Amino acid sequence: MTLVADGLRAEAFFLPLPGRQLFCLFHPAHGECRGAVLYVPPFAEEMNRARRIAAQQARELAALGYGVLQPDLDGTGDSSGDFGDARWETWKDDLAACCAWLGERIAQPPLLWGLRLGALLALDYAQAAAHPLRALILWQPVASGQVYLTQFLRMRTLNAVLADSASEQTGTRALRAALQSGVTLEVGGYTLDPALAAAIDALTPLEGHTPPCPVHWFEMAAPGSRALPPGAARAADAWRRRHARLQVHAVDCPPFWAAGEGVAAPALLAATTALLREDRLGD
Repeated sequence: MTLVADGLRAEAFFLPLPGRQLFCLFHPAHGECRGAVLYVPPFAEEMNRARRIAAQQARELAALGYGVLQPDLDGTGDSSGDFGDARWETWKDDLAACCAWLGERIAQPPLLWGLRLGALLALDYAQAAAHPLRALILWQPVASGQVYLTQFLRMRTLNAVLADSASEQTGTRALRAALQSGVTLEVGGYTLDPALAAAIDALTPLEGHTPPCPVHWFEMAAPGSRALPPGAARAADAWRRRHARLQVHAVDCPPFWAAGEGVAAPALLAATTALLREDRLGD
C-alpha cells in the first residue's frame, strides 16, 4: 500500500519472518539515494506518542535522499503478536531482518536512528551486528535499562494510588519481586512479561558501551542551555575516554514521547536534518 504525505510517498508492507511478520513503513529516497536509515522506536506508549514526530523526520530524511524504514517491532503496533510476547532478543532479530531488507535495496551500510529505549536497543544491537553500520543517531537515549524499568513500573504504582487500591502491593520493589518470581504484570495498559523486564533490567548502561561506529547523540536541553544532565555527561565522558567517535548535540525540545499530540519538535528535526544534509555523520 502506498501512502502520500507532504508530496512524498511511503510504502506500507509486512516483512515476513519465520512464524510472524513485521509491519513496516518505507520512505523511498527522493532523487539520488544517499543512504539507508533504520528507525528503532521507543518502548510501549512512548512509541505511539512519538509516531508523528518520527514520521515527520522520516519524510524530511527521504526528501534529502535517504531511504528510511520504520518498523513496528514484534508484538507492537500492527506487527504480529502481543506486547506480552515481546522479547528483547527478538527485537534485535527484527533489526537484523530490517537491515538485511535495506541492504538488498541500498548499497550503503545502514544508519540506525533510535529514540529513548530504542536508542539503547540500537546500541545493544550494534555491539554484535554481523554487518557494518554507517553511524548511530540517538535521540534522548535512556541512560540505564534498570532505571527505565523502575520508571515504567511507577506508572502502575501511580495508577493504583489514583484508584485507591490499598489492598494491592504497589511499590516498585514489590513489583520487581513479582516479576522475578515469574508473575506477568499489566502496566499502563501493556502486558509486561518477566523475561522482557529481566532483559531490560540487565542492559549495559550507556556509559558501559563502546560504540563501534560514529555516534550523534541528541540530548534535550532547556532553552538557552548547552549543558548535559550529569548522567548524560558521565556517559559521554566515558565514551570519549574510550576514543568513541561521538558528537553530542544539545537541542531545545520538549519530551514529545511523553506528551503526545500537539507537541512539536522543530529544533530537533532541523538539527537532525542538517546533520544528514551536510553528511557529517563521520565527524
